Amino acid sequence: MIDEIRLVADELMAQREKRDPLTEARKEILPYQRRVADALGALRAIITDDTPSGQLTSDLRVIHGLVAALIASERATRLVQKLPSIRHLVATDLEAAYHGDPSASSYGEIIAAYPSIVAVSAYRVAHCFHEVGEKVVARIMSRDAHSQTGIDIHPGAKIGDHFFIDHGTGVVIGETCNLGNRVKLYHGVTLGAFSNRAGRGDAGKKRHPTLENDVTVYPNASILGGDTVIGERSVIGGNVWLTHSVPPYTRVAIDAPSLQLHQKPPAQFEDGI
Repeated sequence: MIDEIRLVADELMAQREKRDPLTEARKEILPYQRRVADALGALRAIITDDTPSGQLTSDLRVIHGLVAALIASERATRLVQKLPSIRHLVATDLEAAYHGDPSASSYGEIIAAYPSIVAVSAYRVAHCFHEVGEKVVARIMSRDAHSQTGIDIHPGAKIGDHFFIDHGTGVVIGETCNLGNRVKLYHGVTLGAFSNRAGRGDAGKKRHPTLENDVTVYPNASILGGDTVIGERSVIGGNVWLTHSVPPYTRVAIDAPSLQLHQKPPAQFEDGI
C-alpha cells in the first residue's frame, strides 16, 4: 500500500512539473476568500444601514482597512469613495422591488428576505471592484451571492437604476450585458452569449444582449448575443428564445401550447397520464 501511495505521489508531482493550467493557477497571487467575504459583508452592511450612524466614520475606516488588505490602498480609497453612489443605486433597487411586488409588506422585509436585494447589492459592490481592475475579487463576490441566491450576475455587466429580479432563482446575466433603467426580470431568465468557436479570441468583445429602459422579461426566457438589443418598454414572454433585436414597445411571445384535457372518473386517476 505504501508503494502504491508513493507511485501516486510521483505521478501527481510529474503532472505539477508539466505546468498545466492547475499549476499555473496556483502561481497567481489570489485573494484570501474569507477576506473577500468579510469585505463584502461589511460593505453591504454600510450600504443597507446595518451599522450605527454614530460610528459611521470609524466603521468606514475599518472597511477601508478590510478592502486595502485585498487590494492596493489607493484603489481601496477609490472604492470607498464610491459608497454613496452605490447606496443610492441600491435604494432605487429596493424601491423597484417594493413597487414591483404587491406581496412585499415593507422595505424592511425586502432587505431581510428577498434574494434579489442580496444578489443585486452584492453585484453593485462587485461591479466597483471590477471597474478598478480587481476582477478576481469581484468574481469571488459574485460567486458568493450566486451560492446564496441562485442568481448569477457577472460583475462586469452594466445595470441601470431601479433594477428588480422577481423570485430570481436561475437568473444569469453575462459579462457584457448592458441593462437600462427600471428593468425587471423573473426567475430563470438568461441574458447570455452564443457558444463561441473563437474561444479566447472573443475576450473583450460584446457577447451579451442589451436591454433598454423599462424592459420586462418573464420566466425562463433566453436572450442571446452581443448584437441583440431589446428596445425600451418591450415585454419578453416566458420561455422565449430570442437571438435578434426587437424595436421599442414590442411584445414577444410564443404560441400557447396545445393542451389535451382528458376527464376520467376518480378511480381511474391512479393510472396516471
